[in-house]
Amino acid sequence: MEKLHLLAEKLGIATEFCDAGMTRCKYKADDNILKFFAWQFGCHTCTEDEVTESLRQLEEKRWHRAVEAVYVCNENNIGFDIIVPSGFEEEYIDVAFKAQEGKKSFDVSYDVIDNGESRIIGKERLNRLQINITSPLPIGYYNVEIKIGHSKYRTVVAVAPKTCYENPALEKGRLWGFSIQLYALQSEHNWGVGDFSDLYDFVGICKNCGANAIGLNPLNVLQHNFPEEASPYASISRLFLNPIYIDVSSVPEFSLEDILPYNTELEDIRKQKQIAYGRVYPLKIKVLEKLYQRFLAYGTPQRRKDFEKFCKEKGQDLDCLCAFQALSEVKSQGKWSSWRSWEEEYKNVYSPEIEEFCEEHAERINFFKFLQFEAERQFARAAKRCEELGLAIGFYRDLAVGVGQDSAEVWSRPELFFENAGAGAPPDAFFPAGQKWGLGAFNPQSLKDDAYQAFIKILRANMSHAGALRIDHVMGLLRLYIIPDDKEVGTYIYYNLEDMLNLVALESQLQKCIVVGESIGNVPDGFLDSLYQKRIYSLSVLWSERYDSGWGDFMPPEAFAPYAFASVGTHDMAPLKMWWFGYDIELSHALGLIKSEQEKQGAYKKRENDRWKLLCALDKSGVWPEDRPRSGNFLYGEGYPEGIDEAVHRYMAKSASSVFLAQLEDILQVDKMQNLPGTDRDKHPNWRLKLPEKIERLESLEAFSRNVAAIRKER
Repeated sequence: MEKLHLLAEKLGIATEFCDAGMTRCKYKADDNILKFFAWQFGCHTCTEDEVTESLRQLEEKRWHRAVEAVYVCNENNIGFDIIVPSGFEEEYIDVAFKAQEGKKSFDVSYDVIDNGESRIIGKERLNRLQINITSPLPIGYYNVEIKIGHSKYRTVVAVAPKTCYENPALEKGRLWGFSIQLYALQSEHNWGVGDFSDLYDFVGICKNCGANAIGLNPLNVLQHNFPEEASPYASISRLFLNPIYIDVSSVPEFSLEDILPYNTELEDIRKQKQIAYGRVYPLKIKVLEKLYQRFLAYGTPQRRKDFEKFCKEKGQDLDCLCAFQALSEVKSQGKWSSWRSWEEEYKNVYSPEIEEFCEEHAERINFFKFLQFEAERQFARAAKRCEELGLAIGFYRDLAVGVGQDSAEVWSRPELFFENAGAGAPPDAFFPAGQKWGLGAFNPQSLKDDAYQAFIKILRANMSHAGALRIDHVMGLLRLYIIPDDKEVGTYIYYNLEDMLNLVALESQLQKCIVVGESIGNVPDGFLDSLYQKRIYSLSVLWSERYDSGWGDFMPPEAFAPYAFASVGTHDMAPLKMWWFGYDIELSHALGLIKSEQEKQGAYKKRENDRWKLLCALDKSGVWPEDRPRSGNFLYGEGYPEGIDEAVHRYMAKSASSVFLAQLEDILQVDKMQNLPGTDRDKHPNWRLKLPEKIERLESLEAFSRNVAAIRKER
C-alpha cells in the first residue's frame, strides 16, 4: 500500500532500513509492522480508506491546538507558532515568559509574523502566526502565556545553548582515568559486591596516581524481588540508585552487633568467585530493615529532616517507584511476576485500589524511600570526595538506552511508551534474527506532548554527582529499532533529533556535565557530525579503531578522534588477555553464537592476523616497556607477551583523544568477559565477575604501578 508507506514516513516509522554489516544489507519493514506502530500513533490503517483518512487527520493535526506542549529552541533562535481564529491576528498579542526555576518573570520583545498560512477546519478559518523573540534570554525552561484578546494560551519554551558543557580542564591537556564496574570491586569490608564506600576509597587511589575520571556502569535500581536479574542496563527506574551499593556499615544507625549473626554467611559470600546477588542483596535488606526501624526510633532530628526533604524533592517519582516495589513484593510471592500480569486496577497508578494499597503499606513504602535516601547520601559523599581531591572530571556515569518493560518507569507512565513493544537491534552478521532487549521505548509523540519531562528527568538524574555522562546507544536520540512483543522483527522509529540534542545540551550546561555518545553499531550517515556540532564526545575503542572496517591495520594514536573518550574495550568486549588468546572465540562457539567449526577456525585465523597487526602497531609507536621489549611474534602457544598490557595502555594514552579510560580488567589480566551479548545468565555469568584483587592492594601491585606509569608517560 503506497499510502500506508507515505503515512508511516510522515509518522517517523521506517519502511526500510540497513544493517550495520560490511555489505549493508537492506530490509523492508512488513506492512503489519507499519500498521502496528501507526496504531500506536493513533492512526487507523485496516483499509485503504482508513489510511487515507489517517493521512488527512495527520495533515490537520497541528491545526487542532493553539500551541504545542513544548518548543525546544536554540538560544539564538527563540520562537514558536500559534494557531488562532481568523481575525485574531489583528488583536493585540501579549507574551509573558516566566522561568520554571526561580519563577522569575522576563520582559521580552518579539515580532509577530503572519505568513498568510491558513486552513479551514470544520467551518472555521484558522491562521498560523509565528512569534519570534528578539530579546536575549538565559538558557533554561520557561512557562509562557500568550494573551490574544480575551483568550489565553500556555506552553513551555526550552531555550537551549549551542553546545554541551565543555570542561575547562580539557582545554589544558588530555586527561585519563579508569573505567570500572562498581559491583565487581572487591575490598576488605564489602559484602561480596562493590559498594559506595569502595567507590569513595577508589577516588583516593585515583588521586594518588593522577587519574581524573572514574567511568561507572549504570547505577540504577533493579528488581527488588529478583536480585539475580542483575543487568545494569535493564533497570526498573533510571531516576534512582540501586540499594545493593549501600555500604551497610556506613549507615549512621549501624552497629557492629547488627551483623554478628551473619558473619559466617558473609564470609562465605565474600569467598565466592562470582557475585551471589541472590544471597547478598536479601542479607543487606534484612539488616537495613533493622536500621530503618532504628532510624524511626532514634534518628537525629537533622537526619529526619534530611529524609523528609529528600522525599519532598523526589516527589511523585519516588512515590511511584516505592509503591511499585511494595506491590511487586506482594504480587510476586517469590515467583516472577510482571506488572503487566497484575489485575487491571493495579496497572493504573492513579486507581483507588493503588491509593488504598499505599495507605495500608505506608511503612513498607517508606522503607524503600529510606533505601533511596541512604543510597543517594553515600553516592553524594563519594562524589564530594572527587571534588575535594580535585579530580577534574570525577564520575563518568552511564545512561542506559532504555528501561525494562516490566519496570516502575513504564508502570507509572505507560502512556509515554509504546504498548506491547520493546527496543532491540536489527539483524546483523552476529545476530541474523536481530536482538530483543525487552526495553521499554518512548513513544516520540507522547513524549513531546508531555513536554519531554520524562526525558529531562532522566538526564538530570544521571548527570547528578557526575562530571560526564555516557549516553548508551546515543543513536537512540535519532531512532530506535523497536519490536512488537509478539514478533521477532520490527523497524526503526524516529525521534525529533533536533529537540533531543538541544535538551541534552541544555541539561549538560545546567548540570556542568560533559556528554559522551556511545555510537558503536549501526550509525546513520551524518549522525556523528550532528553530535560533534553539539560538542558531544564520541567513543574511540581500540578494537574499532581499524582501517577497512575492522580488517585493516590499527589506526596510529595520532589518528584517533581528538573529541573523544578512548578505551581499549568495553564491558561487552573481551578484555585484552582474553582477546589475545581467543578465549572469546572458543566461548562463543561453545554457546552456539559461532555456529560451525569452520566459522570458528575462520575467527581464529582472523584473530591471529589481528594479533600480528597489533604487535606491529605497538612496535611502530615505540610503546613497549624498555625493560620488557617484544621478544618474539607470540604465535598461539607461546604465552602472553610480557609487557603487552603496558604497551597497549601507553599506545592508548598517546592517542589524540581528550580522555583515555583504562580498565582494571586489562591491568589485572582478567581473561573472562563481564558480559557476553546475546546470552542470559543460564549460559554465561553476565555482570557477576569480581575483580581478582582487592582495592586495598591495588597500589602495591607491580602490574598496577607499571601500567599507571606507562599511561603517565603520555598524559
